[in-house]
Amino acid sequence: MMEKTPIIEVQHITKRFKGLTAVKDVSFTIREGGITGMIGPNGAGKSTTFNMICGYYPPTEGKIFFRGQDITNKKAHEYTNMKIARTFQIMKPLKNLSVLENVVASCYFGHAAAKNNREARERAMEILQFTGLYEKRHVLSKDMGTPDQKRLEMARALATKPELLFLDENMAGLNPAETEDAIRLIREINASGVTIFLIEHIMKAVVSLCEEVIVLHHGEKIAEGTPEQVMNDPYVMEVYLGKKEAPHAQSN
Repeated sequence: MMEKTPIIEVQHITKRFKGLTAVKDVSFTIREGGITGMIGPNGAGKSTTFNMICGYYPPTEGKIFFRGQDITNKKAHEYTNMKIARTFQIMKPLKNLSVLENVVASCYFGHAAAKNNREARERAMEILQFTGLYEKRHVLSKDMGTPDQKRLEMARALATKPELLFLDENMAGLNPAETEDAIRLIREINASGVTIFLIEHIMKAVVSLCEEVIVLHHGEKIAEGTPEQVMNDPYVMEVYLGKKEAPHAQSN
């Protein structure tokens, strides 16, 4: 299998807040075309790392590269022009606008910003079909339940035509059936040519989706590899389950 080139390279990033070290000397790559996940217990430093890579916090130390270009000090609003988009753990729709209006508004941002309302509406309609929200296009976003609001977050991000999509706990609060739907949609987004980097607590989704997984604990990277390698790492088992040893792999 041919080695995929990195789309993001994170080199020794550290983040301190008033003397408190939230993330310490973390390095990893995100392979182009794949789905990479980041996991870790609450307080592990996942969100801080995620926000540094997305331009919301500048690292105290270290560098971040996108396609070989140093983007360490780029601002969050510059990312859509670099073909990078993200979702938020706490959904941030334009509450008093319809689902369609939310996506139309997003079509005006980024490297492929719509030139007029017709272009924006056509693109928005396509995205709503793709994400399964077309039938709810006239519903006010504030009147939708959590699963649909999570889909709307993804639809708004896709409206900027990204090549790299960051997903921040997109399956939090979903029931098993809704989680399966979300997994299917994420696979379809990836199959359309979008590289995905996600933070997720639902291990079933991580194992199902990710080719590579990075594990953080107390702000440091403690493991990296395929889901199987990570889940069978003794230290990861100890961190998550309080076990000193990984269980022997069971054959199916």
